[in-house]
Amino acid sequence: MKDKLLELLNNSYSPYSKFRVSAIVETSDGTLFTGVNIENASYGASVCAERVAILKAVSEGYRKGDFKKLYVMVDSPKISSCCFMCRQVISEFFNDDALIILYNNKGEFAEYTKEELCPLPFDSKDLEI
Repeated sequence: MKDKLLELLNNSYSPYSKFRVSAIVETSDGTLFTGVNIENASYGASVCAERVAILKAVSEGYRKGDFKKLYVMVDSPKISSCCFMCRQVISEFFNDDALIILYNNKGEFAEYTKEELCPLPFDSKDLEI
């Protein structure tokens, strides 16, 4: 997966931060959805690679519990974690035991479950009155 993530970094649109990120979502049926970060001069309109990949899968009909793994690569020698907006989206769609694999640009990685990455999620239970 690391070679595909490395190749995807070239599709990143990050003219402001120069911080390229790529992501691949693997669903339980083995389908892959890719994403890259897409920046905007209006920074709030930027979208992270993780959310692009997840939302592409959702737009194709996949739902909560259909997500098996998320692979993320940053164009940096440091392994970086997902931002908290992405963690919220991950919490919405991934089961607690789903794997999140974080890569640096050298192919080194760290692996976490969704529960480890998002230990105190805000979810549907928090909306119950």
